[in-house]
Amino acid sequence: MIKVNERKNFGRIIAILAILYLIIVIFPSNIVNAGSYNGQDLALSILADQSVLVSSYYTDSDSFGHRQSAVLSSLGILSPTNGPTFSLFSTGIAGNIPVTTDSTNPGDERGSWFSGGKFGYPRDEVTLTMTLQVPPFMHYLYYDVQFLSAEYPEYIGTQYNDKLIITVNSPSQGISKYIFDVNSGYFVLNSNYLTGSGFNIFAGSGNPGGIDWVDTTPRTPGADAGASDLVPISHQVSPYELITVTINLKDEYDNLVDSAAYIDNLMFSGYAKTEIVARKTVLDINGGDVECNDVIRYTVTISNTGTADQHDNPGNEFEDIISENTSFVYGSETCTSGSISYDLIGNKIIWNGEINAESSVSINFEVEINSSLSNGALISNQGTVYWDSNEDGNNDKTELTDDPHNDDGIDQDGDGYTDDDDPTVLIVSAFQTPSFVIEDFSDDIAGSGATQNYFGREWFYTSSGVLGSAFEVVNSYRYSTAKSFKTKLRLSGSPQHWYYNLSKLDGDIKWWEIWFACGNVSEGSDLYLTFKNGAGNDIARLKFEYAHMGYNPPVDWLLTLFYWSPSSNGWVQLYTDTFGYLYNGWYKIKIERNEPGFINYSLYKDVGILVDVKTDITLGPPFSNLACIEWSSTLDAVVCPMIFWDEHRVGL
Repeated sequence: MIKVNERKNFGRIIAILAILYLIIVIFPSNIVNAGSYNGQDLALSILADQSVLVSSYYTDSDSFGHRQSAVLSSLGILSPTNGPTFSLFSTGIAGNIPVTTDSTNPGDERGSWFSGGKFGYPRDEVTLTMTLQVPPFMHYLYYDVQFLSAEYPEYIGTQYNDKLIITVNSPSQGISKYIFDVNSGYFVLNSNYLTGSGFNIFAGSGNPGGIDWVDTTPRTPGADAGASDLVPISHQVSPYELITVTINLKDEYDNLVDSAAYIDNLMFSGYAKTEIVARKTVLDINGGDVECNDVIRYTVTISNTGTADQHDNPGNEFEDIISENTSFVYGSETCTSGSISYDLIGNKIIWNGEINAESSVSINFEVEINSSLSNGALISNQGTVYWDSNEDGNNDKTELTDDPHNDDGIDQDGDGYTDDDDPTVLIVSAFQTPSFVIEDFSDDIAGSGATQNYFGREWFYTSSGVLGSAFEVVNSYRYSTAKSFKTKLRLSGSPQHWYYNLSKLDGDIKWWEIWFACGNVSEGSDLYLTFKNGAGNDIARLKFEYAHMGYNPPVDWLLTLFYWSPSSNGWVQLYTDTFGYLYNGWYKIKIERNEPGFINYSLYKDVGILVDVKTDITLGPPFSNLACIEWSSTLDAVVCPMIFWDEHRVGL
């Protein structure tokens, strides 16, 4: 028989254990770090209030490290909506960049597969199950979710569609599910707008119609993955009960092409919410560059992602003032529900109507770009949604339409969206030929080749160097900007090329110039620049040659500069002084058309002091229609000299 005191002590022990259970299980104090993947860390990274977690259980198909999920602090465009981390689940390797076989770029669009093989069974699958304690007075469960898939766009309407299913099992409210896949999902983003996520992949052929070789170089067409918007989802629950939340992502019909699900900010709320998200996209119906007199079509999607209906209240639910530099196309306004009209006096689109919970309305209208706009004129447009946040019958809040393709990373109004202050902007190409264009390499990536655009028109790009040579952008030495272009070219690495497409600028070359820097070396070396037209004919030639000075070894070889002269049938030197050596420092060479049939060669040093200029006849073709410069060397120097190039300009 248990004595009274023993009963009391036993009761105290049970009470203490219960308190410890509440502290340890109901109120976990774990700090979750990016890089975690186990079940508890995944759950804690998602929860806005970690104290509601009772238990969690995690499984996936990867038997070599559970790589199908990850706790991350960021991944390209993806970032937490609450706290420092979020969870990513994948049918391949979570956070893999890019989502291709062996993560190579370029690579095969097939991603990663695990126990089932490419086409086998079981399908790749990841599941996180959480038991949560609903706090007092709470009636709704909310979370933020985004679905990304490389099965978009080629597998819309097919059986190949990875499926995300989030199930909430509430003892009082029953089982509710959120389901998303390529067929049923609402995709608003493609690869162009998924930078750094691993899903910014593009078909090398330009046609994403099947399993392709892909890379991460943007091209239109060619976007070979897509994503939903980041939206909040809700489920009904009841206070105090234990609920089960199951997040499941699974391959369907094969294990090849990967998908991923972003989950964050799982929280409880005491009331139903109306949540309005407004997105605007734009399409130039004429295609190509945005030019004067083109017709552009705006599509506005207003989504009520909450659990309460948005009613047709007094006043307008949506207004959008027509952009400056455009004119409204009468009769172009349409909507999928409600009523839409064009207000001539206010020069704006007006929409009125209701949006039921978890539904959307799509609004379309067109404008024509005005004539005679200058190069770079802006077409900037942003509409306003007026909505009721507290169900009192009055529209007390506003939501600006934002361009999901133009995200500045700043959450202006605290709604979890960082693109809500971004209007839809187009830049007009009128097109007026500029007097000159410049490539200073400041926006290029160090270690890579260079490209340069003018209002979206690529007029210049380079090849990349090969092993044993250097032909690339660097940030170690420059003239006036953050970066320059370095050449360290031997015979074995020749030739390399700079390519020009000046026809995209509706212009023809008048002059070419560039600043360059060099230094003394310890052996002979040379570098040839051959300017070629579109037919491959030579239009000018330069030679940079190291001459043996004969004293001050070991660096007793100094650079000299020549151009090829048809009139003398030989190389003619440009002089900086009596000997013509180019010492350590910056110089500029300029080649200029001198009609009829002549070319000026000018050499400058320091801050632009002209030290030599010569005029000669052309090599045959006129100095025009520049298509490329071929860079080459005739020697394999052991210690190959480096020459840096910067502030490259082409006059038109």
